[in-house]
Amino acid sequence: MESSRGFELKTIQKKTWIALALACIVFPAGFLIASALVYKIGFPLDDAWIHQTFARNLALYGEWAFVHGQSSAGSTSPLWSVLLSIAYYLHINPYVWTFALGWLSLFGTAVAGEMLFRVHHPEAKFWFPWVGVMLAAEWHLVWSADSGMETGLMAAVVVLTFMLLSLGNIHWFIIGCVLGVSVWLRPDGLTLLGPVLLVAVFCWNGRLKTKAYSVIKVIIGFLLFFLPYLYFNYRISGNWWPNTFYAKQAEYQILTTQPFITRIANLAVLPFVGVGLLLLPAAGFMVFYALKTKNWLVIAFFLWWAGYTVIYAWRLPVTYQHGRYLMPAMPIIFLMGALGYFQLFKTRQKTKLLNYFFTIWLASCIGVGGGFYVIGAVQYAQDVAIIETEMVKTALWVRDNTSPDALIAVHDIGAMGYFSDRKILDLAGLVSPEVIPFIRDEAKMQDYLESQKADYLVVFPSWYPTLIQNWKPVYVSTGKFSPAQGGENMVIYVPK
Repeated sequence: MESSRGFELKTIQKKTWIALALACIVFPAGFLIASALVYKIGFPLDDAWIHQTFARNLALYGEWAFVHGQSSAGSTSPLWSVLLSIAYYLHINPYVWTFALGWLSLFGTAVAGEMLFRVHHPEAKFWFPWVGVMLAAEWHLVWSADSGMETGLMAAVVVLTFMLLSLGNIHWFIIGCVLGVSVWLRPDGLTLLGPVLLVAVFCWNGRLKTKAYSVIKVIIGFLLFFLPYLYFNYRISGNWWPNTFYAKQAEYQILTTQPFITRIANLAVLPFVGVGLLLLPAAGFMVFYALKTKNWLVIAFFLWWAGYTVIYAWRLPVTYQHGRYLMPAMPIIFLMGALGYFQLFKTRQKTKLLNYFFTIWLASCIGVGGGFYVIGAVQYAQDVAIIETEMVKTALWVRDNTSPDALIAVHDIGAMGYFSDRKILDLAGLVSPEVIPFIRDEAKMQDYLESQKADYLVVFPSWYPTLIQNWKPVYVSTGKFSPAQGGENMVIYVPK
């Protein structure tokens, strides 16, 4: 391919790798420092504790379960839970291990992004990896690196996939294997088949037979990992997909009543809350330039990002937690912006005015990116404080003040499952899939809790205004961070 001519991995200097490594340590560390200063170090969302619970049970009991002794397909990311379990096998502090995995994932995103940029622009001889550092400092990606979730690693796999597609000598079977592995991280990995097959068919001038072989290699590599994934879920739950695949869609189905264009717009703007806004014009130029030159590879970049956004707008149009479901796709639009600015600069006659413009643009990127990094660090610290003062403290109260055989009905199961050591009914359906058909029907939920003889109900009151009328509070969290952010305190109820 044209974009790969002149690029060799050995041309990247040692100090380039060092700069990327330092960036992927310093920027996530800043978020943790902010978290420690505001309240304490922890995770910014309850779902991170779901993975920790699966990981701990796998290491301690050799079982795939959220509740000990009860197999469950409640993990969206089996591979991430397996990676986390290493900490429990080796007796490593789970915080240290989890953050290390997140930072390595960010490093993978930064390295793959920097290489992708240099593959497309091999004439770029500067040693400083400004594209990789931009990715390492972008606040959404730093948040995901410190989130305790698989999101950052999924982003690295996405960028790696497009980087491998950009090379002159593409190993189609290896790319297929990468896609198969990606599904073990998130079911969203299935969407990467689209751009890969598009490139295999349209980006080469070879004979039809050669293209067919490329497609076959991709499919074989993909199925090598994808079929065991389907069997894994089916063996545990009787469904081909994890419970979360069905539960999340059922819980937020009400959002799909919004106009489709509104849902798309709400999700599409998420990457541009930050330095992405300055990259947007260049990304648009890159799309225009790719269409003009029939660069199917870059077109595949854009189509995948747009398609990924549309799929979520169609099935799960949620924007909470800073758009974490869209975070794996964000590096692609950032990279298109970087490619677009360099392409624009390269194809224009060099003048003092043009040089001045790019100097101003670069300074603006640094300023805006730095400003949003600070904002992101403060928000991350607030997110962690909310989880710690609401979910974790509530779970510890349950552990210390309830009978060991108590049955706890709870909507946010992560911290409760990890800290309380109690049996759990999951109102969100992740590990109790039987509630999915009536997940938003409070009357039927009450009947279910009565039939299961639940001893306690643990929820935010506004989430179940009708259901809680049948229960009386025995504990109210005293956390100050959730109300300060416009939320409420978590309450523990017992039947009236």
